[in-house]
Amino acid sequence: MPPITITPVGLSDLDRLQQIGRQTFFETFAASNSEQNMQTYLAEGFSKEKLTAALLEPHSAFYFAEMAGRVIGYLKVNTGPAQTEQQVAHTLEIERIYVLQEFHGHRVGQVLYEHALALAQQAQAEYLWLGVWEENVRAIRFYEKNGFVAFGQHVFTLGDDEQTDILMKLVLPRTPSPV
Repeated sequence: MPPITITPVGLSDLDRLQQIGRQTFFETFAASNSEQNMQTYLAEGFSKEKLTAALLEPHSAFYFAEMAGRVIGYLKVNTGPAQTEQQVAHTLEIERIYVLQEFHGHRVGQVLYEHALALAQQAQAEYLWLGVWEENVRAIRFYEKNGFVAFGQHVFTLGDDEQTDILMKLVLPRTPSPV
């Protein structure tokens, strides 16, 4: 299998980001949600206007996972005021890790997660955190396997359906300052 590469996403990648975002979200959640709620969220949550604003947000960053030049997944991280829930000052949020269904089981999610972890360590974040839908057992197991623990919950609205996300975090070891 060709190697997985991680590349930053910029405004020139807007169309590819919209496509991978809509496809992976649909693949992940369509079977568990109404068609109307999915269509509403895909249209609004992945509109070019909303994605452009997110790409221009200085406290957010997107990264593609690519294999042989094909985008097969993506990552979105947030710091400071861009985080979806207010946290302590030095934290990094993984807002999204999504992988095309055909690449599940090929370590793509793990590579994206490890990139987020490296970003958090470079930023000297106290912890890495995220919200995951309580019914997404596969994702919960993935994060638990990587050392995350639940610490709360919040509401995620999909169309007219209010869903519960479990908030999970991974406390990062503090690197001592050189003397």
